[in-house]
Amino acid sequence: MDDKQQKLSLKREVGLMGAVSLIGGTMIGSGIFMSPQTVISTIGSPGASLMVWACSGLLVIMVSFCYAELGTVIKESGGEYIYILRTSGPVVAFMLVFSSVLFVRPAGVAGIALSFAQYVVTPFYDECPPPVLLVKFVAAAAIITLAIINCLNVRFSMSVQVFFMVAKVVALTVIIIGGVVMLIRGQKESFEDAFENTNVGINPIGIAFYQGLSIGLAFYQGLWSFDGWNTLSWYNLNYVTEELKRPEVNLPRALLIAISLVTGLYLLVNVSYLTVMTPKELMSSNAVAVTWGNKVLGSWGWIMSVAAALSAFGSLNGTFFSGGRVCFVAAREGHMPDILSMAHIHRLTPSPALIFTTVVSLVVLIPGDFQSIVNYFSFTAWFFYGITLSGLIYLKIKKPELPRPYSVPIILPILVLIVAIFLVLAPIIDEPQIEYLYVALFILSGAIIYVPLIHFKLCPGLLTKVTVFLQLFLEVAPAEKNL
Repeated sequence: MDDKQQKLSLKREVGLMGAVSLIGGTMIGSGIFMSPQTVISTIGSPGASLMVWACSGLLVIMVSFCYAELGTVIKESGGEYIYILRTSGPVVAFMLVFSSVLFVRPAGVAGIALSFAQYVVTPFYDECPPPVLLVKFVAAAAIITLAIINCLNVRFSMSVQVFFMVAKVVALTVIIIGGVVMLIRGQKESFEDAFENTNVGINPIGIAFYQGLSIGLAFYQGLWSFDGWNTLSWYNLNYVTEELKRPEVNLPRALLIAISLVTGLYLLVNVSYLTVMTPKELMSSNAVAVTWGNKVLGSWGWIMSVAAALSAFGSLNGTFFSGGRVCFVAAREGHMPDILSMAHIHRLTPSPALIFTTVVSLVVLIPGDFQSIVNYFSFTAWFFYGITLSGLIYLKIKKPELPRPYSVPIILPILVLIVAIFLVLAPIIDEPQIEYLYVALFILSGAIIYVPLIHFKLCPGLLTKVTVFLQLFLEVAPAEKNL
């Protein structure tokens, strides 16, 4: 019997509802409790804000379909990194991993931690915004606590995810039911002239990029709430399809159903917010679920703060759980230090990658605030989403012979690529800000660093000595690919 015959195959036990739960549960996080006030304040009107949420869901459905095809053509774990590596080459792939490891992933951790801290602290400051220093201190404490938990025992960190999932579902259900009750009672003031004061119009050269900053930043905040739609690609869609019944049919169905349900849920929650609060109250709220709870539940309003905090904490925990994946895959390909692909010899946790992500997240947390972190996170993420989609277009044109259990019409990645270009360029063209230049230079600096450190492998002796020291100090060793 040869090696291939000896290998066990995974049993196809995951049905359509199991896949829907996996995708939807990953997406629902802290964003719906933090982004609504920023979306409406940026776009200017209730009606336009609801359109942003609906269009964000539609965009995520389209791009997820494109990723589903990529995942069946390039059957390796690593998500955007491996897709770009196989289609655009090692230099662009290194730019992605450089940006992800040093900014995108830590920024995601910092942003979720700030939303958690905001909901923990806000109930104690009814009349004024909570001190920024206190919020950041609580956020840092949450990051460090979860880093320790995930370094010590990943299984324990995952065992509590069910509790956090229940908390977020209960919180959103209460908000929706409360909004329905208020609508039945006739509280519809926010929806009269719903598109008044919208920050969109026509300029002398057409609608392109007019008020692009407003549209772009509104979508940045809305799309942040859908973050996690691409988590499956980091865990290798091929692994998922091995356990999924009829994957060529159920995978696109699961993506469509899950993202549509989340989009509908987000729309209902926003309708509830706008039913209970005026647009002005919503824009000025520091923690929208707390404000909603105080107006609807009265003395029991603190329950919403607890539920939103638990939801954010669960999202943060899930982010830590998957945080070592990008470091691990990049280190395996030789694009990051070997130490980041190692695991603790006893606990079998990717502690070097988790420690590294924790340190960088705390650095990002120091100067950042929630809105700026989300904006720069989204700017960088959609820059690389665009490159990934261009890779899919290249494969469809140049290599149509590759086997594709699932395929999308070529017009779909082209449309999403156009939207990605708009999302990257709109804020810059409409109202240039020096911070976006810094982010762009940071992304491009990855190509400069690649030449001496990766291509020519300068300072290998020093890296070897540091790796050996950290291996002994952290008690880690090289890990298998399926870590």
